[in-house]
Amino acid sequence: MKQSAHFSSNAPVIHGEVKPSQGWIVGYTAIIEKLHLPIPVPGIKTMISEKNQRAETETWNVFPNKYLPEDNIKISKIEALYNHLVFALKYEGVNLLVFAKLNEVLSSKEIFTLVNIEPSGQYSRRIWFLLEWISGSKIKGKNDLTKKSYVSVVDEKLQYAVSGVKSSRHLVINNLPGTNKFCPLIKKSKKLEDHITKNYIEVSRKQIAGIRKDIIQRASAFLLLKDSKASFTIEGESPKSKRAARWGAAIGQAGLNDLTKEELIRLQSLVIENSRFVQMGFRTQGGFVGEHDRITGEPIPEHISAKFEDVNELIEGLIESSHLLINDDYNAVLAAAIIAFGFVFIHPFEDGNGRIHRYIIHHMLAKKQFTDQGIIFPVSSSILDHINNYRIVLESYSKPLLDFIEWTETPNHNVYVANSTKDFYRFFDATKQAEFLFDCVKDTIENIVPQEINYLANYDAFKNYLDDDFEMPDNLVSILVRFLEQNQGQLSKRAKEKEFDMLSEKEVKQIESMYASIFSK
Repeated sequence: MKQSAHFSSNAPVIHGEVKPSQGWIVGYTAIIEKLHLPIPVPGIKTMISEKNQRAETETWNVFPNKYLPEDNIKISKIEALYNHLVFALKYEGVNLLVFAKLNEVLSSKEIFTLVNIEPSGQYSRRIWFLLEWISGSKIKGKNDLTKKSYVSVVDEKLQYAVSGVKSSRHLVINNLPGTNKFCPLIKKSKKLEDHITKNYIEVSRKQIAGIRKDIIQRASAFLLLKDSKASFTIEGESPKSKRAARWGAAIGQAGLNDLTKEELIRLQSLVIENSRFVQMGFRTQGGFVGEHDRITGEPIPEHISAKFEDVNELIEGLIESSHLLINDDYNAVLAAAIIAFGFVFIHPFEDGNGRIHRYIIHHMLAKKQFTDQGIIFPVSSSILDHINNYRIVLESYSKPLLDFIEWTETPNHNVYVANSTKDFYRFFDATKQAEFLFDCVKDTIENIVPQEINYLANYDAFKNYLDDDFEMPDNLVSILVRFLEQNQGQLSKRAKEKEFDMLSEKEVKQIESMYASIFSK
């Protein structure tokens, strides 16, 4: 292809990244580049190889030469755009952010021309539907279709979708997993498909089958508190036990109340103990996550929150989409990733967003009946254990957007966002977030929950031994176990001389031996 193409580019470097081979950038990346759309390029970019190669890397999808969309000066710019959109829908899936920006940069005449290139073709109908669905208004002069079979908007070989509803105007099935106010999408990946195939719900139920009910109840109570403390620790806080227990109780009720604006505000009031220095409720000013310059106080954002003027509409969309996903046969963990990470990216509150974000994970899993009643997955504990990966996943969304958000410093060293940013928070790719959350769910099911249940079973066995042989009271058993845990199974000289001076050296050795025997299982 010659360099005079409308969209395809053979530049060796795209957005600071060297292409894996010689060839042309196509699809969404080509459209973003040539139309100067003020949005990040996709995490996985597509290109056509000059050498007729087919390859995949973490950030590139390379196709052979025969896939090259028709794009030259013999056809119009809109025809070339159509060809690249068709290619993108075939091989990259739906990118709602691109379609949202096309509505802004194309004239009404160009849009009308675009959707009439192959007026009854399946890709033309999907393009037409997406442009109208995002804008919420009909394209003037475009009449309803009456013939043709229905085609799905989202290709389920490429992305996860809901069962959908028919749009008789376009003769498509709208299987987008959200509303036009909030609709992140998740790409199908080998990692996600492997997770889904393992059916963790059934794995979890088999793990606790045959375990005494009292042990399960005690394990659940402890894991609730552990999850609450972990959620505060992630935020850099060390709450008092009473505050952690209160938030743990709230987590334990996840799924009982529907997600509403009022419920989110209620949850914030539970998270924030002292509201004297925090504006409660939805923000009425800008927001960001990051640091301030130590000398000037200037903001150094790592993440810029949605504009406060957009928060109400975005939260309304998030809530509507959560209900759609709950009532559909959409995977529970994927649904939790979309809603929970969507919430924390919007960052609707001045404080408390992170803990409520992790509460929403519990809420969605409970609503989707991923867990049996009374059992809580301490996902925050797993997140804390993988905190660096958690930060990477958050930054994978936030960092690319910083170049496209125009902000200035306010007199109180906050940020004021000058440009329109709402689309960044309602339309994003949540694949990395979903993969991370599934990893945490797997870790929780395979490690954290079984370890706690096993610990309690061992504790009871050790306690029974002490009851039978020493008639030791419960509070002293608890102290003894804690000392042994802290000292690699040995009682310290201090403990033997103080709390347990009544035990002979022989008895101490017997207890240490039994502890090692039971807790090594």
